[in-house]
Amino acid sequence: MREPRRILMTGDTVGGVWTFTMELAEALGGHGIEVVLATMGVQPSEAQTAEAASVPTLLLVTSDFKLEWMDDPWEDVEAAGQWLLDLEKRYQPDVIHLNSYGHGGLSWGSPVVITAHSCVLSWWAAVKGGVAPAQWNRYHREVTRSIEAAGVVAAPTRAMIDAVETYYGRPECAMVVPNGRRSDRFHAGPKEPMVLTAGRLWDEGKNAAAVAGAGAHLPWPVYLAGESAPFYGCHMLGRLSSREIANWFARASIYALPARYEPFGLSALEAALAGCALVLGDIPSLREVWQDAAIFIPPDDPDRLKVTLQTLIDDPILRESMARKARSRAASFTPDRMARGYIEAYCLAAGSRRAACVS
Repeated sequence: MREPRRILMTGDTVGGVWTFTMELAEALGGHGIEVVLATMGVQPSEAQTAEAASVPTLLLVTSDFKLEWMDDPWEDVEAAGQWLLDLEKRYQPDVIHLNSYGHGGLSWGSPVVITAHSCVLSWWAAVKGGVAPAQWNRYHREVTRSIEAAGVVAAPTRAMIDAVETYYGRPECAMVVPNGRRSDRFHAGPKEPMVLTAGRLWDEGKNAAAVAGAGAHLPWPVYLAGESAPFYGCHMLGRLSSREIANWFARASIYALPARYEPFGLSALEAALAGCALVLGDIPSLREVWQDAAIFIPPDDPDRLKVTLQTLIDDPILRESMARKARSRAASFTPDRMARGYIEAYCLAAGSRRAACVS
């Protein structure tokens, strides 16, 4: 098979997967590849619909079917499977690219690539400790079935590939394809004395509560961007648009993400592109992505977090040096690099190209 010309891609409208699909679809368009994006979960907002419409090689089709990680999802997952098979018949894609785990085992007529963005079982182990309760047994079975059926399983870090292999078995072919963001979407404005964190603040894996707790002991204000019940000791910004959060990244001097669980960390990439110094949770995935371009702290050591933030506040030379390192490292995570990686994955899944899978 030649390189694909049309991809049927799935996605959801909450969090980083939406950002991933938008960046990838636009970058694939630069290679002459059309994307039919089928969304599930909740309907896209007006802003998201407009964002999708701005990508000329993207066709957005929407639904509100539940995804496999949601409460009581299986009737919806089954109905969504028939909907997706109908879309395959209608649009005749060269490859199916799934960004969730509910539908890898369908009777697809096209080769299948799955991106493992995260998973419940590895999240549970990192955040709660131990094995997920029995209510997730069916989830485990369905994810395993999808992983076994996929031609290629991709993930943004080797750490996430390791998690897939630990909980669901070794895929036929696994590839690390790092996420990417366009650098021109972010800029380093005049930096202000503030600490910022952003994302799904309700997610215990992000550990936003630790950042808020540190805020009560720091001379600089701490801002949290995202939907959540209020945290004390900080300033709550609520849910922001892409443009609004980019402006906050431009203003912030320090970005803190002391995550317990984070398979890649798009928010840290965005902050780094905007010239923030990074303070991150010391977990394998974030170490893999950022190497020496961030300061790492144990996620469950609030005193270490406070001391580290205070050190950066007190030492502008160190702070600016770390910001430069982060921005330089971030520049390597481009959408075109991501697109080329996925084109390789698509060709591998179709059996038209030889390449080494991750061992």
